[in-house]
Amino acid sequence: MAGALILAALGGGTVAVFIALRLWVVFHHQVVPRESLSLLVVAGSGGHTTEILRLLGNLSNAYSPRHYIFADTDEMSAHKIRSFELDRAERYSSTVYTTDRIPRSREVRQSWLSTVLTTLYSMLYSFPLTFRLKPDLVLCNGPGTCVPICLSALLLGILGIKKVIIVYVESVCRVETLSLSGKILYYLSDYFVVQWPTLKEKYPKSVYFGRIV
Repeated sequence: MAGALILAALGGGTVAVFIALRLWVVFHHQVVPRESLSLLVVAGSGGHTTEILRLLGNLSNAYSPRHYIFADTDEMSAHKIRSFELDRAERYSSTVYTTDRIPRSREVRQSWLSTVLTTLYSMLYSFPLTFRLKPDLVLCNGPGTCVPICLSALLLGILGIKKVIIVYVESVCRVETLSLSGKILYYLSDYFVVQWPTLKEKYPKSVYFGRIV
């Protein structure tokens, strides 16, 4: 049951409790017994993947399967995810995860106009993938790749296929301003988490727990 899933996640820290409570509300009203929740994780190059894996380390194995999506040129994230899941496999009797790649939606210092075009191109890959996986929850923290994935998840709900909860955790390196992805997903996510009080003051819809990674 969904209530049991919350208890399984309570040991995972503030973010785990936060996500579990939100999902309990959704599935309680749908009266759907659940033993696990499908989690789609958007990884990004550099520190984004490191931060998101730290968050995942606080979640129980009830968040399974875990579907990782990252840019097609991001070999570093692929390596970090494999190492992370090998470590989880040693702690749990079983661990289930998949990895998929999509075209990068935005390069560093890429112009706004070309970013729109590359993001649309990435959407062509993102929606069929998201439709196939049909996750319960999308968790992301700022890489450009998360924008087409989150838009695809929203589209699943708009089309009546499935309601997907989107949780966005802004990177800890963002102290006074949001990232470009954050500025977009602030209006589209179900929950928007920031890690500095200055951002909470500027963006009242956000949720502030202090440093979580």
